[in-house]
Amino acid sequence: MWLRRGFFGWLIPAAFVLPLWLLIGWAVTGAGGWAFLWVLFMAIPGVLVWQLLLTLLNRARATVRAHRAVSWWDVAGFATWHALVASLGFFGTAWWAPVLVLALIVGVALFWLQLWQLWREARPSLSLRRFRADVGSIPAPGEPSASAPSEVFVVTEATRRRP
Repeated sequence: MWLRRGFFGWLIPAAFVLPLWLLIGWAVTGAGGWAFLWVLFMAIPGVLVWQLLLTLLNRARATVRAHRAVSWWDVAGFATWHALVASLGFFGTAWWAPVLVLALIVGVALFWLQLWQLWREARPSLSLRRFRADVGSIPAPGEPSASAPSEVFVVTEATRRRP
């Protein structure tokens, strides 16, 4: 659980740390002018916006907000994507282009994973769908209600007396 909570806390700082790492990696490795333009105009805004989007989709799920922890699918997806983005900061000419393509594929797959998990959690259950079918069907005046409840519970708020 501590790992999943750690990833929950890491997601927002990652939106700023990963792009900063790409800039620092360019400066340390001396990758060149074209790499600097790529980092400045493509990588930094792209990683920042994509990470924030993924984080918002992740935190939109009720289970993530309730437990303040991401799922194991999220841990695997974010760990893979973050490792690939971080490896791009080393600017190794032999493997940089394939890792970039793989990072893009994993980033898009992570987006669809977030949407799938959000949809799965937000989808109403079968019993809720049956309940919703009855809602809004008000019988006409004088017409007996077919789904009238046999028992009615009234809940009132109790106030405490202060001494």
